[in-house]
Amino acid sequence: MTHIDLSVHEVQENLNPFAISQAQLDEAAEVLGLDPDMHAFLRQPMRELHFTIPVRMDNGRTKTFPAFRVQYNDARGPAKGGLRFHPDETIDTVRALAAWMTWKTAVADIPLGGGKGGVICNPRQMSQGELERVSRGYMRGIAHFVSIHRDVPAPDVNTNPKIMAWMLDEYERIHGRHEPGVITGKPPELGGSAGRGPATALGSIVAIREATHALGLHTHGSTCAIQGYGNVGSAAHKLGSEILGLEVVAISDEFGALYNEKGLDYEQVSAYVRRHGRLEGFPEAEDISNSELLELDVDVLTPAAIENQITRRNAHKIKAKIVAELANGPTTPEANDILVENGTFIIPDFLCNAGGVIVSYFEMVQNSSNFYWNESEVNRQLDQKMTRAFLAVHQMAEEAGVDHRVAAYLVAVNRVAQAVRLRGWV
Repeated sequence: MTHIDLSVHEVQENLNPFAISQAQLDEAAEVLGLDPDMHAFLRQPMRELHFTIPVRMDNGRTKTFPAFRVQYNDARGPAKGGLRFHPDETIDTVRALAAWMTWKTAVADIPLGGGKGGVICNPRQMSQGELERVSRGYMRGIAHFVSIHRDVPAPDVNTNPKIMAWMLDEYERIHGRHEPGVITGKPPELGGSAGRGPATALGSIVAIREATHALGLHTHGSTCAIQGYGNVGSAAHKLGSEILGLEVVAISDEFGALYNEKGLDYEQVSAYVRRHGRLEGFPEAEDISNSELLELDVDVLTPAAIENQITRRNAHKIKAKIVAELANGPTTPEANDILVENGTFIIPDFLCNAGGVIVSYFEMVQNSSNFYWNESEVNRQLDQKMTRAFLAVHQMAEEAGVDHRVAAYLVAVNRVAQAVRLRGWV
């Protein structure tokens, strides 16, 4: 008899982000006993816009870029979510992120829904002029699909306040009026909120603080590894050290990782990155791989890079007491089950990284009232929101006897379903 090796198929893990987001919802729906019609409604985006952006490049040729905007659910308020410029962007990634934004705004208990956008492009290969034309072209494509009362974009992967400023200007040109609240993450000079830059990282620090309280741990001197050293990861290094006294012993970027058992000084690392553009070669640490970083014996592991970093293949090697998910979707469902079984305390992504959308909401409020808060007030309000969100999830986990990811879904899905039901949609 011919032997057929099925091992590859047996170990194959579904890494499609949207399929993962649906599987996570399915688990929560089962625990909630959610009505099948409501469950079916919440599994799919309410609206999607697919379009193309023709852009005249510097060489005189016109290049066409595929683009998307997904409004997953707006039962609780206008859709809210970032915009990604990435050569490997996919509609399923955008759908998943829009779903996670829906649950994120709900678990944070702010009156917004979930959305996300993307353009398939490589901004690193563009001049500033080309990048501006792509940005303005994207806004022209969605200008009648978004508004402060309908859908509010923000920066995400490879987008920033400068790009948001171009998009805001394009929107206001098209509509002939000032409407700063249609975009968040703007420069402060155009109505951006104080404290918006570090908000995602600061929210995670609050969540880590509350998690250590729940576990009876002390943060000062606890070790931490951070995968991903962009704006969010580097801010988590700075704030974790300053506020919680965490000893950050490992960090990484797309080129590799660094480790120093005695800790990595934020100021020294950031100065090196400003000079060299990457972590590689930093003299006060040894080089390790990204996979080795994930498996270090640390108190807190913070995945702050991209999705699907902790999978069935490496989850059993994770030694951290707390996994604080600053990235979106860094842990697959199967990996999550392994971590939970091993006693790891997981702060799920749409709770851990909710600080950014919370302060984006504050930005919308300030734009609408034309009255602006100072950074200490923004941070105070953020701390309150994040603390309440964490405690609601932790209480649900205790009462329902489920892990914290399922608990976060139970809180969020129940809130969204209630809004849908009250509106009479389902």
